[in-house]
Amino acid sequence: MNRFRASKFRHALARSQRKEAWIGDIRAGSTVSYGNQIKASCRLIAFNADSAGVLGVVPLDCQDGGKRAVSQLRCHSDTVTDFDFSPFDQLLLATGSADKTVKVWCLSENGQDLPACAGVILGPEGCQVDMLQFHSTADGVLASGAGRTVKIWDVAQQQSLTELESHGDQLQSLAWKQDGALLGTSCKDKKLRIFDPRAKPAASQSVQGHENNKDSRLIWMDASDYLLSVGFNQMREREVKLWDTRRFSGSLLSCALDSSPGAAIPLFDTDTGLLVVAGKGENLLYCFEVSPLQPALTQVNQCVTEGKTRGAALVPKLALDVIACEVARVLQLTDSFIVPVSYTVPRKSVQEFHEDLFPDSAGTLPSASSQEWWSGDNKQVGKVSLNPARRPKETFTFSLFPHAQQECLPHDSRWLDAGSVDLDRSDASGLSSPSSSLTSPSMALSVSTTSGFASSSSQRSLQSILGPSSKFRHTQGTVLHRDTHITNLKGLNLTTPGECNGFCANRQRLAVPLLSSGGQIAILELSKPGRLPDTSIPTIQNGTPVADFCWDPFDLQRLAVAGEDAKIRIWQIPPGGLQKTLLEPEAVLRGHTEKIYSIQFHPQAANILASSSYDMTVRVWDLCTKQEVLCLKGHTDQIFSLAWSPDGQKLATVSKDGRVRLYEPRRSLEPEQDGPGPEGSRGARVVWACGGHYLLVSGFDSRSERQLYLYKADSLSAGPVAVGTVDVSPSTLIPFYDEDTSVVFLTGKGDTRVFIYEIVTEAPFFLECNSFSSSDPHKGFVFLPKTTCNVREVEFARALRLRQSSVEPVVFKVPRVKKEFFQDDIFPPTTMWWEPALTATAWLTGSNAQHQMLSLQPKDMTPVSEAPKDVPVRKYAPSSVYLEEKSDEQKKEELLSAMVAKLGNREDPLPQDSFEGVDEDEWARYLAQIVVLGAQVLGRAFALALRQEFAASRAMAEARGRGRPLSAAESRVAGISLQEAKQILNVSSLAPEEIQKNYEHLFKVNDKSLGGSFYVQSKVLRAKERLDEELWIQAQSQKEEEQKPET
Repeated sequence: MNRFRASKFRHALARSQRKEAWIGDIRAGSTVSYGNQIKASCRLIAFNADSAGVLGVVPLDCQDGGKRAVSQLRCHSDTVTDFDFSPFDQLLLATGSADKTVKVWCLSENGQDLPACAGVILGPEGCQVDMLQFHSTADGVLASGAGRTVKIWDVAQQQSLTELESHGDQLQSLAWKQDGALLGTSCKDKKLRIFDPRAKPAASQSVQGHENNKDSRLIWMDASDYLLSVGFNQMREREVKLWDTRRFSGSLLSCALDSSPGAAIPLFDTDTGLLVVAGKGENLLYCFEVSPLQPALTQVNQCVTEGKTRGAALVPKLALDVIACEVARVLQLTDSFIVPVSYTVPRKSVQEFHEDLFPDSAGTLPSASSQEWWSGDNKQVGKVSLNPARRPKETFTFSLFPHAQQECLPHDSRWLDAGSVDLDRSDASGLSSPSSSLTSPSMALSVSTTSGFASSSSQRSLQSILGPSSKFRHTQGTVLHRDTHITNLKGLNLTTPGECNGFCANRQRLAVPLLSSGGQIAILELSKPGRLPDTSIPTIQNGTPVADFCWDPFDLQRLAVAGEDAKIRIWQIPPGGLQKTLLEPEAVLRGHTEKIYSIQFHPQAANILASSSYDMTVRVWDLCTKQEVLCLKGHTDQIFSLAWSPDGQKLATVSKDGRVRLYEPRRSLEPEQDGPGPEGSRGARVVWACGGHYLLVSGFDSRSERQLYLYKADSLSAGPVAVGTVDVSPSTLIPFYDEDTSVVFLTGKGDTRVFIYEIVTEAPFFLECNSFSSSDPHKGFVFLPKTTCNVREVEFARALRLRQSSVEPVVFKVPRVKKEFFQDDIFPPTTMWWEPALTATAWLTGSNAQHQMLSLQPKDMTPVSEAPKDVPVRKYAPSSVYLEEKSDEQKKEELLSAMVAKLGNREDPLPQDSFEGVDEDEWARYLAQIVVLGAQVLGRAFALALRQEFAASRAMAEARGRGRPLSAAESRVAGISLQEAKQILNVSSLAPEEIQKNYEHLFKVNDKSLGGSFYVQSKVLRAKERLDEELWIQAQSQKEEEQKPET
């Protein structure tokens, strides 16, 4: 900008577009990162949503003036820290996350049919990925910053080209030069660095940047040697500095903005030289014109916005409305809206293209491939005209992702068949469902070896509607009344090991670990709910911290407790509950050499207990002899969980070495089968499903996402038949499987949600049902036996939820219409698990047996399968009814006519009808008299009505007090005569049933909410009172006649 020549942008105006153009229905995230939180291509907008690992995606332009739908892209298992659109392929998006990975996505044109899996996954890095930026000239070159390290990636080859020299502290920004030759970075060590990645990994230049190490940003102005940086000075003021890399020892210019604490987001337009600075958490946008030759930084304007800024982004030049002289457009991300702010230059003509405002800009065709650039090619991206008449139409598509085919299904599909990955995009889009709110939680998709699409009430796609669905999909979880809660629990131990459920319960009592020393356990009776005393209660004293504990299913008084001292103690609880502290156990089992993980009783044989330990063995105990009888080996790392098969013949384990093992303990001490298990090492659980033919494992993947794995028990080595990602949470999902309904409940300690799925033996294997959510995290969640459920209320599961200081029952019901019948499809015969089928000796010698079955059907209920079919009810009455009886409309019309007749004849002429031939002054005088007279009449009428009402009430009260009937005159004074009351209620005789029926009908149809009249309702009520008074009078008279002595 020449100092003697005025700038053409000096009058540029910044205006927020009208609210109709704002993008609403969003909930922006509050992620703390070095990213801008929002980015835009020529077709799409992406922004951080309020859910971890989720981006919102919305079209940039509104189609046909309609509302833009916001979709959600579940990218990562942890917070999305930064993301960037390719400058060439407008649908190519790279995302970085705190889960240490970089993913590259190919989005759809409309932003709706979003992919469920990334096309490329780069990493993982050593720490979270903080920033990303695509190369400015080469196709498929991406720079990522993680911690102190910058890597240059070849996306097409899915490999790192180079890793730059480590910085002295945390990276804060990186930026490619416009010609693609150099890369600049800013760092928390207050230095700005310039790299030539193809020459050497070390910085070619560095300089002390801003004096404060708070968030700083660096951007290149254009292909020249100038760059801008934004940061904080020593006085904690935000400042902008201009640098020349040819003289990098100091800045050319420094300009202080303000003393606001929010990090500044610089947005620079290389074509116009306009710099927009937005502050996070503020509602002010600065706009400057930068002239490096002077050097000068001239403020153009300031724009005050309605909402506070969470993020900001520039719209690409090719997407601007150039005919309206829009030289720049900023997208401001607020809590609930994306607000477009347009920068326009006023011109007399807004119908033609202004060449001086819009020089040729960089096109969308890359100048080189990644390998050509890495080999030293420095060709520049070709310039294109912004004139709509001469703008090129060709588009570029990244070669790794042909938009004609998309090898991932839309995001609403919960479970995927690996054999169906070859779906083309037309098929995939046909299966997608409309995008849901960004706040609604749902399962993410994960690749499986054999699966399909889960059907749930939240899926609205055609496939979900026509596909299988669960009869438990409308399950309702409800916390019972507070009278059933046990409250005032004090000193709970909330840090039990991950392999422990937190507490345990049977149908009579529950055991809760306490924080007190010595491994104390409180025993609480379920039959005695209410507030516990403030004083201490009797406990079990184990003498060592508790690792796991469980009740004997065949003896409701026996509790097994595993301690960290590698011993298992067997306690016998008195039938009435604990009356005093127990110090000595019934038995102590010794054999393990390390801390015990978990214990579990045998489901068929009495007195058989299995335990797993840090010594990487599973030991089977005979409680009759109090001796170890079997020791299973073959594990190479920590055993997370063990589970007996329903028939008690096999034992399954899942361990930290990523393997699932299956044992037949009586045949071999080594595993019979093993297969791949969860990749994550945080924890896992295993349960048997579908009659013992399948194994269900809950665990974590390599990115710490909670997942479910379903295996066929006879082919573990083949891997899981279905795998699905549930959500992201640090606690292990604890499964409870109901054998009668094949429904599995999943939740973790510290969760607020219980996931519910029905498991079936064919694709899609998992049918999602309504989940149960609570307002506060639960510390434990255990289920009670089936016999505690109230089948009359279609209650198919009952659980206990442990809170910070209370235990509350939660019931799960299926809504049914015919609850008077026994729902035999929900309640098949259940096993009598509380009676052992075998003795310990019989099982150890090779015998097998099954539990007997018990019907849950009450004797006074009929199964719904045998219920009589409903006879169709006629919706319309025969014509004879209409001939004999008046319709509601006729009755209403007669009622209104009767009331209007009391008020006067509607055919009487009005006073103004006689005003003929008068002049305007005379007419005005008459009109004024009419208004005054009308007001007087209304006032007198209102006062008279009040007096009549008071008189009627007083007369009625006196009549009841004297016990004598009202005379006809008194009845009239009371407000309404007997004949009028009959006419209003349309009754011919004083039949109480007919009076009540007509009263209820007329009172209902004249309800104000249904378009009726409150005045008419009051008349109907007064008529009913009058007829009730008459009935009372007749009854009193009849009583007096009966009491007269006979003469």
